Amino acid sequence: MTQLRVEDVKQLNALALAYMGDAVLEQKVREHLLMNGRAKPNRLHKEATSYVSAKAQSMIIHRLMDENYLTEEEMAVFKRGRNAKSGSVPKNTDVQTYRNSSGFEAILGSLYLTKQYERVYEIIEYAIKIVEQSKGAS
Repeated sequence: MTQLRVEDVKQLNALALAYMGDAVLEQKVREHLLMNGRAKPNRLHKEATSYVSAKAQSMIIHRLMDENYLTEEEMAVFKRGRNAKSGSVPKNTDVQTYRNSSGFEAILGSLYLTKQYERVYEIIEYAIKIVEQSKGAS
């Protein structure tokens, strides 16, 4: 496999970054649910959705922005992802929520592809915590 350089990642379409970020988030959320024995196998998908839905991601990104949790560079990637035109209409949410979630996923994809694994996993762990707080879980 060819190595992507930081410059290459910066040139990628923001929706390509979001595509990668979606996969990274989904994998970490599934791992989290399994490690914590949180859901029965037939409920895993439904449980995972509460973490990875556009609505959840939009809530997460608003909290991260309110807390100034993101770096300037991460905010720039978020804006690129949020403003990217996907050409598709979101199924279960409004356009703004969908765009915010695309921006959040773009951050994760960018960090992952530039091998900033510690930071991407730190953000995902915090995102999981935010969702669990919003659900009233510990």
